Amino acid sequence: MLKVVFFGTPQIALPSLEFLNASHDIEIVGIVTQPDKPVGRGQKIQFPPLKEFGINNDIPVFQPKSIRKEPDVINALKALDPDFFVTFAFGQILSQEVLDIPKYETINLHASLLPKYRGANPIQRAIINGDNQTGICTMITELGLDSGDVCIKLPIKIGDDMTCVDLYKEISEKSPKLIYETLIGLIDKTIKPMAQPSDGITQAPKLTKEETIINWKKSAREIHNLVRGIYNMPSAYFLYGEKIIKVLKTKVLNNETPNSTPGEFVNVSQEGIEVNCGLGKLLLQIVKPEGKGQMSARDWYNGIRK
Repeated sequence: MLKVVFFGTPQIALPSLEFLNASHDIEIVGIVTQPDKPVGRGQKIQFPPLKEFGINNDIPVFQPKSIRKEPDVINALKALDPDFFVTFAFGQILSQEVLDIPKYETINLHASLLPKYRGANPIQRAIINGDNQTGICTMITELGLDSGDVCIKLPIKIGDDMTCVDLYKEISEKSPKLIYETLIGLIDKTIKPMAQPSDGITQAPKLTKEETIINWKKSAREIHNLVRGIYNMPSAYFLYGEKIIKVLKTKVLNNETPNSTPGEFVNVSQEGIEVNCGLGKLLLQIVKPEGKGQMSARDWYNGIRK
């Protein structure tokens, strides 16, 4: 039976942990996740989902602030004598000392088809950039940023209206089997990791606050991709007066005609608000005004006219 320590933090990684833990030939001997953090208006302390799973299944849980700087955690992981480390959206960079602990390798699940979109935000960047395909892959972790040899790739189609939440869900569902097949394939030598090509390397850095502001001078398609690419994470927005108006759902009406008045509301109907963009027109369908819940764009517009 393979002994595995699983590194991860957000909900997207939980199905993979559950799948491996339920496998008859894998034993999860430890879980490493981020520290608890306060959330919401009341700043109530919340456990990461993987910690709750570990507690409920009597699996040791470690929560280092920076695993590279915590020798007690490193020594505890060494004592577990693991065959593999598996990382999936863990959120910390591992040192060579940590990577050297498992008997075989440290395997990472990355949410893109490497070498495209190395970095922290591959899911959102793929949608924002208007890609019609992305994927997931398993790779051998090394010190370079997502630069290790690739074990298995699985393409995933991105629909025209797919949001980052939709893509997160699909990746979360398809990752468990891919990780399992990678571990078994490396042991029985049916998988031979392949070096990433030197061409086609792109980066997926963290989003900046400036990137979430809608620039109406861009094309309708670009703005639509931004809206769905950061849907509720944290959402694209524009300012109306001094109020933040988050945009949750849009539709491209025209992506070819240049407009001299980008940002102008040119028509309001039951379907939403038609807005001029630098190129084409965009229909705002669902918005979330500052201090209020989400609503139809038409209802919001009618409210501000009163």
